[in-house]
Amino acid sequence: MKSYSDSYKAAGVDVTAGYRSVELMKEHVAKTMTKGVLSGIGGFGGLFEIDTTGIDHPVLVSGTDGVGTKLKVAMLLDKHDTIGIDCVAMCVNDIICCGAKPQFFLDYIAIGKNYPEKVAEIVKGVAEGCLQSGCALVGGETAEHPGMMPEDDYDLAGFSVGVVDKEKILKPETQNPGDIMIGIKSSGVHSNGFSLVRKIFDISNKDSISVYYDELGTTLGEALLTPTRIYVKAILSLLDSVNVKSVSHITGGGFYENIPRSLPKGLSARIRRSDVKVLPIFDLIAKTGNIPERDMFNTFNMGIGMTVVVDKTDAQNAVEVLKSAGEDAYILGELVESDEGVIIE
Repeated sequence: MKSYSDSYKAAGVDVTAGYRSVELMKEHVAKTMTKGVLSGIGGFGGLFEIDTTGIDHPVLVSGTDGVGTKLKVAMLLDKHDTIGIDCVAMCVNDIICCGAKPQFFLDYIAIGKNYPEKVAEIVKGVAEGCLQSGCALVGGETAEHPGMMPEDDYDLAGFSVGVVDKEKILKPETQNPGDIMIGIKSSGVHSNGFSLVRKIFDISNKDSISVYYDELGTTLGEALLTPTRIYVKAILSLLDSVNVKSVSHITGGGFYENIPRSLPKGLSARIRRSDVKVLPIFDLIAKTGNIPERDMFNTFNMGIGMTVVVDKTDAQNAVEVLKSAGEDAYILGELVESDEGVIIE
């Protein structure tokens, strides 16, 4: 590569560092290649041929998201190889809620100063997220922003596209009173509510997240940096086995905001508080910050990363299918006639 500019470098943008980043990330990107990929990284656009075999009316489903202020934890720990999993998860877990299979992913990294090894570590995590969800990393962008952010800071966002047969798009209106809601265990805080978490624990330096907690079995920082779980393959397996009526990804806003998004008017999810298997990290957050339980369920996933609704006769089978796919799933509640959205008793 003969492209370089001393003047641009003097202004804070090192184009040769960008080329070095691409070289370092290529091995990670290569692992995500699927048969639909028609181009390598480095072009002006990622080419992808969608396989529509067995799909009569293909519908594209897209999703975009970032990681939020969880990035601060990664920066303080100087650990950047898992945060990309979070970025992919936030997109593909949304896409699967329609019943769509993710096809490809693109990332965007805005960084104060391009340290090639650091960028490669970030992309390594993105590639791992793509492998976990069965989609290809077909491209992305790394933008060096001198003067816009400190040299060691960065932001990460992503975009994914999936496909579903129009006839197989999940139809929440088919839900009825008595249908069963199944909860699928989360891996922790995932990528939501970190502004509150950072306030509660006064997270401003490495020492603030290096405290070891017996109830966590690890340091606070390690627990918080646990990657968001990706549910794509498990949900696809469930869709092939059971008549799934709706799926909800429990992100920012917790139970009260996300579950109603997958319910029709006039139906609510009734959940017994004692049936929710709350993870220790959430008990620690609530205790340390003196956070009311209502606010906890309206901010965090509380140990449930995703919910699915099925007919009562399919509930036990659905739990078994999810467990066979490697997920910890259990019956969380049932649908009842109500306009409250979520009822936690």
